[in-house]
Amino acid sequence: MKYPIGIQTFSEIINKGYLYFDKTALVHKLANDSKYYFLSRPRRFGKSLLVTTLEAYFQGRKELFEGLAISKLETEWKQYPVLHIDLNAADYRSEEALISIIDGHLRQFERTFGKDPDEHTVSERFKGVIQRACEQTGRQVVILVDEYDKPLLQTIGNTELQDNYRKILKGFYGVAKTMDACIRLAFFTGVTKFSKVSVFSDLNNLEDISLSEQYAEICGITEQEIRDNIDAQVGELAAANGLTKEECYGRLKEQYDGYHFHPNSAGMYNPFSLLSALKRKEFGDQWFQSGTPTFLVEVLKRNNYDLEQLTREEATADLLGSLDAIDTNPTPLLYQSGYLTIKGYDSEFGTYRLGFPNQEVERGFNSFAHDPRKLYKIGVNFSSETRRIQNWKAVER
Repeated sequence: MKYPIGIQTFSEIINKGYLYFDKTALVHKLANDSKYYFLSRPRRFGKSLLVTTLEAYFQGRKELFEGLAISKLETEWKQYPVLHIDLNAADYRSEEALISIIDGHLRQFERTFGKDPDEHTVSERFKGVIQRACEQTGRQVVILVDEYDKPLLQTIGNTELQDNYRKILKGFYGVAKTMDACIRLAFFTGVTKFSKVSVFSDLNNLEDISLSEQYAEICGITEQEIRDNIDAQVGELAAANGLTKEECYGRLKEQYDGYHFHPNSAGMYNPFSLLSALKRKEFGDQWFQSGTPTFLVEVLKRNNYDLEQLTREEATADLLGSLDAIDTNPTPLLYQSGYLTIKGYDSEFGTYRLGFPNQEVERGFNSFAHDPRKLYKIGVNFSSETRRIQNWKAVER
């Protein structure tokens, strides 16, 4: 079994025989139900793989989808011009960095579809590329933006730079609405949703599917998918750890399952953690150990957040879907980043009960409480939780 750990390109996974959990029925539904989408999911949850799957689909690469669910759903396999913009891999600590990344993407598009010398700003150039791509191919354009929020997340705490980035991104993303007649689909992904802070204010026709029941399983892995596709590999993990297969399923569920993106949805496994455990044949805290994002640390520090609140947080759908109150309430960021998930829903009051998704995340946060040096370094208030864990350890002794 070849596990696609760190591999985010659909064509590479298929061509090189890596394990792929078939999400293409949902890809087909998404591509044909509407036109403008936004999806928020935690880091390392399969967003980039979803984007490259959409890219291959709209490029008409039928051969990559042989044997998958979409091969029975799609009959035309039309080829559209695809503008794929990935903002993930960059350091955005200067305004020039964002302009440089966008310019690089635009120059690539302009090599294919040409450039008008009268187009100067990134918004003008993007609009021109969309127009020419549509005219030259006779087909509407597909816009795929992966990790749209990376520049904003990296500059949390730097108000001046964030404001500059918002202005740039607002104009750039807003082009998608002004060019509606030329667009077949526009799909944006990110960890978080900056809504009313103007990034998407000119693109207010986005359908946010982050809490949609019908798309709850579009990223991540369900237990049923594990049993259907890699049951034998779970058996190997079980044998390596002296467990029965069902005991192993229970251990996997406790450690890596538990993400819910709708109150009625199945629990979702973090793909990175699950596949890492299967490949190494050992249980480890893979996702949390891969690094707590600096933007999260910065927000917790600014809010002097108390870890004990994590087990009793409640929020409305509006709050979970926006970072507008990030300066006073870090709960949406903790949820959207994957450190909290939906544990229950009160339909009368329209509020979600939140908590740790699984043991991996809970242990990761508790590790901060075990080491006061980490707490003092980032300025987060975990003192009460530290005392609670110290009391537990005393009881154990």
